[in-house]
Amino acid sequence: MFDKLKGVEERFVELEGLLSDPKVLQDRGAFQKYSREHAEISEIVSVYRTYKQINGELDDTLEMLKDADPEIKHMAKEEMERLNSRKAELEEELTQLLIPKDPLDGKNVLLEIRAGTGGDEAGLFAGDLYKMYSRYAESRHWTVEVMDLHATGVGGLKEIIVMVKGKGAYSRLKYESGTHRVQRVPATETQGRIHTSAVTVAVLPEAEEVEVEIDPSDLRIDVFRSSGPGGQSVNTTDSAVRITHLPTGLVVSCQDEKSQHKNKAKGMKVLRARLLDMMIQEQDAKRSHDRKNQVGSGDRSERIRTYNFPQGRVTDHRIGLTLYRLDSILQGDVDEIIDALTNHYQSQALQHAR
Repeated sequence: MFDKLKGVEERFVELEGLLSDPKVLQDRGAFQKYSREHAEISEIVSVYRTYKQINGELDDTLEMLKDADPEIKHMAKEEMERLNSRKAELEEELTQLLIPKDPLDGKNVLLEIRAGTGGDEAGLFAGDLYKMYSRYAESRHWTVEVMDLHATGVGGLKEIIVMVKGKGAYSRLKYESGTHRVQRVPATETQGRIHTSAVTVAVLPEAEEVEVEIDPSDLRIDVFRSSGPGGQSVNTTDSAVRITHLPTGLVVSCQDEKSQHKNKAKGMKVLRARLLDMMIQEQDAKRSHDRKNQVGSGDRSERIRTYNFPQGRVTDHRIGLTLYRLDSILQGDVDEIIDALTNHYQSQALQHAR
């Protein structure tokens, strides 16, 4: 651990030099990159330097223990106890600080909600989840911008893609990726039978232009007229945009705005986020495996969480957490679930770091 800490401190000193380099100061992208890295490791370096200082004081106190004066030896013994206690606290703090930070945690989020199995009922629940996340975002003073929306004919959502902007958005929402199962009696059910439906949620970090460069020649852009039941921007002009990324085959469409230019800009944001997600999956095979298992195909048997209306119950199957306050959760009060998931995965990371 201490070899790693020494390396972090050396990198910190190197970054201080880079941030004062005139060439770096003129390169906005490089300056922002180095500034972020400097800020990320500054706390670790500060605690490590305090730890080294405590070690130095311990060495001095050991010398005092050799003194012939009993009073000085007694003072030294008390000081040793205090310093050793402080040293243990700093070691624990350093261990926690060395848990690998997700570099994406500070990013905005592209949240994709899609109806899976269950027909109209799945679409209605997709709408419920969108409202839940919107209310949660509002409680944290985040903003939610609709990027694309496809409604169903009964007031539900076949698919909605939104950008959630705000401090810590990705760090709080990243564990929401997966299949959410709902069990309830649909309004159209005359015999009171409980139906099971599924909705998939995908949480992707927003990609900045400097992170994902897209060659315009790799794009095919088609325009068409907005359409769809209850669409917000159904009109008679070719304002809707479909963007195809030829090298990967990714297709993004956006028709929420009445302006073709705005739809294209939104579509490019969605495309960049999906390309960044693909890049991360390629770099990290484990993350790719996790996301595949979480998002799945929308089949009702693949689930991370169940919302049971007859019992007023919400269960997160990954950590075995069950809460009997379904109504408040659907109103956006999801911090208890998110905190429990965060603590669970951080504990796993801490055990690995040890």
